[in-house]
Formats: sequence, structure tokens, C-alpha cells
Amino acid sequence: MNLLTVTSVTRTFENPVATITLDETARHRRRMRMVSDRMENGATIAFLLDLPQAQLLRHGDGLVLDDGRVIEIRAEPERLMEVRGRDARHLLSLAWQIGNRHLAAEISETAIRLRTDHVIRDMLIGLGASVEDIEAPFDPEGGAYGGAHASNHHDHDHDHDRDHDHGHEHAHGHEHGHTHD
Repeated sequence: MNLLTVTSVTRTFENPVATITLDETARHRRRMRMVSDRMENGATIAFLLDLPQAQLLRHGDGLVLDDGRVIEIRAEPERLMEVRGRDARHLLSLAWQIGNRHLAAEISETAIRLRTDHVIRDMLIGLGASVEDIEAPFDPEGGAYGGAHASNHHDHDHDHDRDHDHGHEHAHGHEHGHTHD
């Protein structure tokens, strides 16, 4: 029997045949063999995800199987930090600090969610933030370059020490391939 294949993702569908529950890291994929969650009858669906390019699969997206059926993506809850500021201006300042460290972040009007990291926690608390540990699905903002989410890695070879402070002059000797305004 041939393995079913997924080559496209949809936001518009009804009656998915199955679901697949993945954390944020596992939802950023291009090509991978996957298996759905168990259905009511105990069966699963094995398939090959084969997208044209890597993308962050969002909670509620549908993976379209080559036979036309759809498997719904569910975001698995993860250990996160929820960051709040004293007011909107303070939260904006905290968001700048987080962005300056190239961290994947989920941003709402009242809070920012990040992966749990004790160094970043200490920095944010030192800046006056309220930081609470939560368990929730993580759905970070998409990146400015190609729609992939921002994270701690870039398209160049060097280790990014998360607790170093740097401006966007990037005086530590690497080329991003894009410019910062």
C-alpha cells in the first residue's frame, strides 16, 4: 500500500477525518512522515507531509491528503512564560527587548508568550515585567522573511548566546542577508 501524501494546507474545510496534535517545533515542517492521533475506532492514518517549503502549521489548519480527506492540526500545550507589562507602553518596550534577542513570541494586546527560559525570565523581571508560568498551545508570530516564525536561529552559522546584549548593528561579525532599519 502506498503512503498517503499531503502537499497542501488549507484553512477552509469541514469534517476532518482525523486530527494530529503537535507542539510548535513539530509544527514547523516541510517534509516528514507523520501519524495522526488515534481516532474513535482506534485507527491512525500514516502519511507523508511533502510541502513545497517549510512552514509553521497553525492550530486549526487542515492537511489535505492526496485522496481529498483532511487531517486537522491541533496545537499541543507547552510550558511557556506569559509576560505582562505595567501598561501598554511597558509591554511594547518588553516586546522590543524580546525581539532584539530573536526569540519566537506569541503577542496579544495584553501579554507576550515565550518558551520557558530562566535567563530571559530574569531579564524580563529585572525590567519590571510580570512573568507567569503557563501551559498552553504556542502560536508565535510569523517572521518577516518568507513567513517562517522567528526563533533563536538564523540562516547563518554561529551560536546565538541568548543572554548577550546587542544592538542591531550586529558588531559580532556575521551577515544576516537582510538589513535592519
